[in-house]
Amino acid sequence: MKKIYLLLTLLFLNLLSQNAFSQKKDVLYEKLDLFGDILETINKEYFKQINEGEVIDGAINGMLQSLDPYSSYMSPKTFKNMNTETKGEFGGLGIEVTMEAGLVKVISPIDDTPADRAGIKSGDYIIKLDNKQVKGLTLDEAVNTMRGKSGTPITLTIRRIDVDDPIIVKIVRETIKTKSVVSEVKENIGYLRLRSFNEKSGDELIDKIREISRNKPNVTGYIL
Repeated sequence: MKKIYLLLTLLFLNLLSQNAFSQKKDVLYEKLDLFGDILETINKEYFKQINEGEVIDGAINGMLQSLDPYSSYMSPKTFKNMNTETKGEFGGLGIEVTMEAGLVKVISPIDDTPADRAGIKSGDYIIKLDNKQVKGLTLDEAVNTMRGKSGTPITLTIRRIDVDDPIIVKIVRETIKTKSVVSEVKENIGYLRLRSFNEKSGDELIDKIREISRNKPNVTGYIL
């Protein structure tokens, strides 16, 4: 009798468990159906054409960010860009840029790079890339356009303060090796600044300390 009771209890618990799991699946499928309906409505009713991939990526990112402030989704494109950044070298022009008023603004050219040798200056606005208007592009899109295989050319159209006519510059891309560590010495203190983190940052930091120690033996300490 006890065995029968135990078997019935286990069967009952198993049915409850299956029922709870089934209900969870039903709720999940309802939410997924709702997501599909919303995406379809956006496609039909939104005032301009959307990029479905970007919308779905944004939804996935929102789902992960609802877990905690540190969780986020990295699309394959973003992951590829991150890998390019962290390697410390890429094919490009050698300029640090930002986006301002819908245009790419040059923060500064990197010393001894194609952009530097072509005369690109801090404060220049890049308005065209190979005759393609920059306005309307995101910063990532503009940066990806400027990057490319070493040895390939690109034409930049630039607006410069106090110069009336646009400046057209043709630049050939080169392999740009980013320097993530900059330094200076004041009195007997060495100052080191990490501008960015990449695969070579640790080695660069050690090399800078050794260089300072060799050239400035009176240095007694460092500030990072």
